[in-house]
Amino acid sequence: MNRYFSLGLVILSGLCVFSERIAANPETAKIHSSHAITMHGSPKYPADFKGFDYTSKQASKGGQLRLGVQGTFDSLNPYIAKGTPGDYIALMYDSLTVSSSDEAFSRYGLVAETIELPEDRSWVIYNLRRNAQFHDGKAITAEDIVFSFHLLMEKGSPFFQSYYAEVKSVEALTPYKVKFSFNNADNRELALIVGELPILPKHFWQNREFAKSTLDIPLGSGPYKIETVEQGRKLIFKRNKNYWGQALAVNRGTYNFDTIQVDYYKDAVVLLEALKAGQFDFRLENSAKQWATGYTGSAIDNGQLIKHEIPHEIPTGMQSFILNLRNPLFQDNKVRQALNYAFDFEWSNKNLFYGAYTRTQSYFSNSELASTGIPTGREKELLMAYQQYLPTSIFTTPFSLPLSKGNGHNRANLRSAMALLKQAGWKVNNNRLINDRGDVFRFEIMLAQPTFERVVNPYVKALKKLGIEATVRHVEVSQYINRVRNFNFDVIVGSIGQSLSPGNEQIEFWHSSRVNQPGSRNLSGIANPVVDSLIAQVVAAPDRQELIYRTRALDRVLLNQHYVIPQWHLSSHRIAYWDKFMQPDVSPKYDPGYQHGLWTWWFNNNKANTTPAEQ
Repeated sequence: MNRYFSLGLVILSGLCVFSERIAANPETAKIHSSHAITMHGSPKYPADFKGFDYTSKQASKGGQLRLGVQGTFDSLNPYIAKGTPGDYIALMYDSLTVSSSDEAFSRYGLVAETIELPEDRSWVIYNLRRNAQFHDGKAITAEDIVFSFHLLMEKGSPFFQSYYAEVKSVEALTPYKVKFSFNNADNRELALIVGELPILPKHFWQNREFAKSTLDIPLGSGPYKIETVEQGRKLIFKRNKNYWGQALAVNRGTYNFDTIQVDYYKDAVVLLEALKAGQFDFRLENSAKQWATGYTGSAIDNGQLIKHEIPHEIPTGMQSFILNLRNPLFQDNKVRQALNYAFDFEWSNKNLFYGAYTRTQSYFSNSELASTGIPTGREKELLMAYQQYLPTSIFTTPFSLPLSKGNGHNRANLRSAMALLKQAGWKVNNNRLINDRGDVFRFEIMLAQPTFERVVNPYVKALKKLGIEATVRHVEVSQYINRVRNFNFDVIVGSIGQSLSPGNEQIEFWHSSRVNQPGSRNLSGIANPVVDSLIAQVVAAPDRQELIYRTRALDRVLLNQHYVIPQWHLSSHRIAYWDKFMQPDVSPKYDPGYQHGLWTWWFNNNKANTTPAEQ
């Protein structure tokens, strides 16, 4: 688990291959030992590499980075299902391995110096570095790894219980050697994803209540410590100048700021104004309107505050209106399809987003994993096994979402929506959509961000033309998180991120076993045997090409069930920052949310105190 792990972050899967060093002992001749694991092929970086290509040898330590976040926090534990955790807390924690952001999925040793794996992938051994230590100077040992695993499985978020469900045992073979054994040898990513486990100190947590939300500063081992906590307002991280891993190649040129200050704002407009006033330094912008119209003023004009778009090559996932199928209203596929017809993306893109977005037509958009056209070859062969359970159209008609002229007159699509609703047993009576029992078609769209109402309100008006009574309810962040964790909603706006190598996390997103598990990521409540079976095939994919075929088949089934109302995506990161930093020449092309990229920047001493707030 890298330092940017969140419960919504999608991890990777596939075939584990090593840059090999075959052990000399004949009894272990088929055990491979290496500094890194990759899904397919060999690691990009050899054992003696000096640093990732997207870092710089010129990077220097020092200075302060100030970040602004919309929301609040009341907890410093991001690994449980209680409370609202502060941002960037994972900077405090190390893991056995770290990812590189210019490979589809490779893991390089961090706390682990070397990694051993048999050809059947039934277990993996991580050999720990003897100098790895927690912030209090105590060594990180195999017992800490074992303790962390069991603590997270027993008291952590339900995500961990599903994500690591196929881990049979974890053993401390020696103080510096830990072994993970697996139930399912077909799940080839297990050896990699256990390396992402956050390492929690046994001597700190064994006499504390881990599952309870708390603002007590935890003990970590990573490059930063928490220095200041002001609940809901501010977090300040201080670089650990005695960080044990700062000389490692995987950390070269990273984590350069002496201080990282995170300030919290409850309003997006106020947050943007604070950036323009120099109250903080960097923002990843997710609003097309703000990007098009909000970044104005002298600081922008004279180049002090820089706007920049950075193209990336990662799947953009599925941002959508998520329908909760636990509500009987949404059980019928025809109803769900009708609700798709009522959403006028073309009008919204033109009038609300300044034409910035592309309509999302796949759960794996912006990647080779996305299904297109009609299934052929191996993909068709996979789907034919479920032919009796799938609509005929999945084999004959390319999937496409309703298209409008964008002029605000979406009559043709609304007529199609009404036809589907009538087929599903609904009819209009006194301008209200009702069924044979007289039940009114009524539901609530729950939001945590008031600014998103401008997107939702036109959709609500369109639904009203169908006789559907949809209302918008805005709730504060903590309540929103709790309600989503317990599936207490009708419709929300959410995003399911994806990676270049989908695998184990697909169980958490779509599998029927997660429907009634509070805190799971199966927000839609999908319980479909075909989806379950295809997930198992994705997880067990033996090579890259087969993974692509199986993922496309899964994608196609999910799309044709209309579980969500797809929205839009952008294939670049929109960032704005004050001109007081230096950056490497190369940007990490597989960096979700431009998080790793930011940690490769460094402070420019020649441009210190350049923002209005510092002058």
